[in-house]
Amino acid sequence: MKKSILAIIFLVLIGIVFAVTLVINSDTVGVGTAQTRSVKLGADKPPVTLNSDLKMMSDAFMSVAKSATPSVVSIVVTTKARKPSGKNLDEFFKFFPDFKFHMPEEQTQGAGSGVIATADGYIITNNHVIEDAADDGIEVVLNDTRRYQAKLVGTDPLTDVAVVKVDANSLPVAALGNSDNVRVGQWTIAIGNPLGLNSTVTAGIISYIGRNIGIIGDSYGVENFIQTDAAINPGNSGGALVNIAGEVIGINTAIATTNQRYQGYGFAIPINLVKTVAEDLILHGKVDRGYIGVQIGAVDETFAKANGLDKAEGVLVQQVLEGSAAQDAGVKDGDIIFSVDKKSVNAPNELQTLIAGRHPGDKVTLQIWRDGKRMEKVVTLKPRSENSTVASNDEGNTSDEEAMTGEKQPALHFDQLGFSVQKADVKTQKERNVQSEVMVSEVKPYKEAWSRFLREGDIVVEADRLPVTTLSSFDKIVQSKKPGDAIMLRVKQPDGSSVYVAMEIPKE
Repeated sequence: MKKSILAIIFLVLIGIVFAVTLVINSDTVGVGTAQTRSVKLGADKPPVTLNSDLKMMSDAFMSVAKSATPSVVSIVVTTKARKPSGKNLDEFFKFFPDFKFHMPEEQTQGAGSGVIATADGYIITNNHVIEDAADDGIEVVLNDTRRYQAKLVGTDPLTDVAVVKVDANSLPVAALGNSDNVRVGQWTIAIGNPLGLNSTVTAGIISYIGRNIGIIGDSYGVENFIQTDAAINPGNSGGALVNIAGEVIGINTAIATTNQRYQGYGFAIPINLVKTVAEDLILHGKVDRGYIGVQIGAVDETFAKANGLDKAEGVLVQQVLEGSAAQDAGVKDGDIIFSVDKKSVNAPNELQTLIAGRHPGDKVTLQIWRDGKRMEKVVTLKPRSENSTVASNDEGNTSDEEAMTGEKQPALHFDQLGFSVQKADVKTQKERNVQSEVMVSEVKPYKEAWSRFLREGDIVVEADRLPVTTLSSFDKIVQSKKPGDAIMLRVKQPDGSSVYVAMEIPKE
């Protein structure tokens, strides 16, 4: 019996030794062993040691993303129900006026972003994000996934800004910065919900300031966008463009693209403009904006030379509207506006942006250039008038040559500038309400006149601010110029509008 027990104990000890041997061997040899598992992958240390500045920058990006993202929301919009329409369908029913056919009404759904502006639920977004939304069709989704039905507070299509409201409290409010301090080359971060991807953060730099891209289909539209190469895609609209301090400096609005996706250029409305618009919308439900009452254009080197300026600066007054604030203040066609309340303006959209935050009754001081002199005009802004017309600047001069009708008129050719003029007939003069007979009859493509937007059918009413009525008086002024000089024409276009056209006499 004792031998049997000893034999069993011996066998158990042998088994334990064998098992231990297998374990030891498995740590040193064989496929899938610890030797394979302990193969060293990768280098011993990173190739670059981050200095304090680089680490601080990386930390800053992470801090901005963490702090600013909660204040950016997703907005889901369901549009109003409407019957489908199309040219072919309309043409079909035109031939069957008594045919009754019930077309089902359709709704569509889209998405964008928004920025929380107040703790009690006011949210800034784009007008185009919530446009055509059904009465109960705006839903706001917070970063923490809470959902709210939102009410529309107000919209401003001229700046593409809108405000919605949710019934909530203690929301994470975005810090709003000062877009006047934005500079090209500055780091920036875009936060939004592109392509259905919630809370997406992208980074880039400010690549341009004051960009006008022509997306607002109104002559009074204000486009003074901040341009960035931070990736912006559909769904980012209404979201935040923030600086490295986490302050919102713009509301992301549009992209420059040929495929409806990011191609390197995004555009944001400056937050200073957004704030003035949003405040009006919250307080009044609409924007009560003041206007100077002028149509304006850019001043380039040629315009500057034609007006006796040493460099291109300011904004050209192309036309003054009848009964406008500008007319009341004595602003005239052809004036060049240098500043508004001592803030320089060198592009039309800069002037529009400064005025966009003002209200009817507000006074602004314009510094202008006229006839080689600087002067100031104090303008009391007025509300926009839908019936404004262009103020007449015709001097009532009559032609000193008798009008000829019924036969082709002789032409004057200005080959260096690339255009010709001939005498306008009496009927055309009456239709345009001008005394000048100097009508542009030909403009050669790609020549100076063509590149400066002089066109066939324009009637020249001024040259170098002197009224012209006859071909000979116009020819005399042009011929007085030497190569390198500039001449500024005021022309009446076929649609009745008046514009200034500056051209430089080409050097030999």
